[in-house]
Amino acid sequence: MVVSRASGTARLSVDDWVQAGYEILAEEGVAKLKIDNLCHRLGATKGSFYWHFTDIATYRDVLVETWGQLREVEHHRVEHLDDVEPRERLLMMMESLVSPRYWALERAMREWARTDTAAAEGVRAADRRMTAAVCRAFVDYGFPPDEAMERAGLMYSTGIGALHLSKSRPAGWSTERRDWFLEFMLRP
Repeated sequence: MVVSRASGTARLSVDDWVQAGYEILAEEGVAKLKIDNLCHRLGATKGSFYWHFTDIATYRDVLVETWGQLREVEHHRVEHLDDVEPRERLLMMMESLVSPRYWALERAMREWARTDTAAAEGVRAADRRMTAAVCRAFVDYGFPPDEAMERAGLMYSTGIGALHLSKSRPAGWSTERRDWFLEFMLRP
């Protein structure tokens, strides 16, 4: 939040509005993503909202775009782990999908994507990139490309399922359970 030195009052940034939207999406779902709810959460007026966004549709587009950028940062991190052994890379990818930092928003975006084409395309693009990174780790482990892609799809789908099966927090797999699953996926 940026504070105006002249008036001493807080001036909201686009990022403040985006973060409030993510909180509403994660806590209450897309149906509650309305200007009134955003203003109430931020203690702001509709005029403040309209200072940054033309309308709610534009705001929602910004949410999808910004979420895509967040996922892009995560994908970039995962895609550039060539010096990390494939098994370790897969563990890192598993952890990132259901990490407390991302899980609620990830789940909310996927729910939103069921009814919104822009959100759906954003989710599909993120899924394609992450599945490709998972596939590369399986190839680097020694699986043929076709089989690696099948395993990547299965592993990624399991992670998405874990997101949707969890109610109020990430589905917690113990370290032993996670390791068992990875060993299962790496069997020849």
